[in-house]
Amino acid sequence: MQNMYNLVAREDEDVVDYAAANDIAFLPFFPIAMGGHTGSGSPLAGVASEGGATPAQTMLAWLLRRSPTIIPIPGTTSLAHLEENLGALSVKLSDEQYERLSALS
Repeated sequence: MQNMYNLVAREDEDVVDYAAANDIAFLPFFPIAMGGHTGSGSPLAGVASEGGATPAQTMLAWLLRRSPTIIPIPGTTSLAHLEENLGALSVKLSDEQYERLSALS
């Protein structure tokens, strides 16, 4: 199943939960929401810098932690962008960081 879903666009929380409960893959489109939440001094930028990650990597890490059935497919326009996106797999959010990001919606 595929819907728009990311750190700041979470109208489909119930769909994500249903997919997880029924072992259905959920593919969020536009998984990296840039904008006001990514500027320096933002909570997202703070969590990203704490983990030595970029805001985009941190957003993807949040999605991957949100549900075991979420499979984000971020747009990738270059090898450097691909490497940045893959770096999200190494980002481990603490419970406190995850909760801070979850409060952004």
